[in-house]
Amino acid sequence: MRFKTLGLEDLHIEDERAFRHVGLFDGLKQALRRDGYKFRVPERDAASWDRVVFLNLTFWDGGEQGDVLRVPAIPADVVCHVAWHHLGRRALAKAGAGNGADAMFLGEAIASAFDVYLIGRLLGHSPDAQFLETQVPAMAEVAEAAGLGEEGFEALLGDISADPERAFEDLRQLLFDVGTALTTCAGVDAASAALERFDGHRFMPLLHHFEMSNWVLYARAYAPAALAPDPAVRAIDAALRAAPVSLDWLERHWVDAAEGA
Repeated sequence: MRFKTLGLEDLHIEDERAFRHVGLFDGLKQALRRDGYKFRVPERDAASWDRVVFLNLTFWDGGEQGDVLRVPAIPADVVCHVAWHHLGRRALAKAGAGNGADAMFLGEAIASAFDVYLIGRLLGHSPDAQFLETQVPAMAEVAEAAGLGEEGFEALLGDISADPERAFEDLRQLLFDVGTALTTCAGVDAASAALERFDGHRFMPLLHHFEMSNWVLYARAYAPAALAPDPAVRAIDAALRAAPVSLDWLERHWVDAAEGA
């Protein structure tokens, strides 16, 4: 299969109408357009969904553009995910951060935690959004496997909808903390003990929805010499924890700053 590269302006954004009330969406979309971010699309026939997932998860390169798409179309939530990675790489480089595990986990935690923020915003405004139709059942299945029943999951959705910004930051912290803790574990016993420290976190039942095993394996494979804490990354993490609303901090320092640049 051969690919061609296309910019966001060449793609149909699926489910975009449901995202119009999400203020950050336009800023993230414009960041990709302004910077000429490129995507890989098959030259001829559409790629199968499992092939796309495999290529993106297994051969994703944080320093390289070119997320693989099935066809010349992209879901609105994926626009946000890609944009957060793109803006994160720029901001981390400017801050003097390295390319180690800390940087990877921070970027991935922000991009992935934004999903629960979107769920919280869409539940009350766009209940028929395609994003909700796919993501909520997938999260419910993972939560059930982790021991969170239907009533507990419904209560969790209610909490997310009541305060999407807080949900984002709580999940961002969990994903960053779990990822950085697991990356340096020497074996099963150490990893099990590391996971147990987070068992009381409200989003722990959703952890494996976010492909944590892929993150850890990727970091250990591609950054084995850079697993130690990165002071520049930890400074940004601390700033997000201290901010009244961490998404406001990110909008001001990453999204708006990139637009000004």
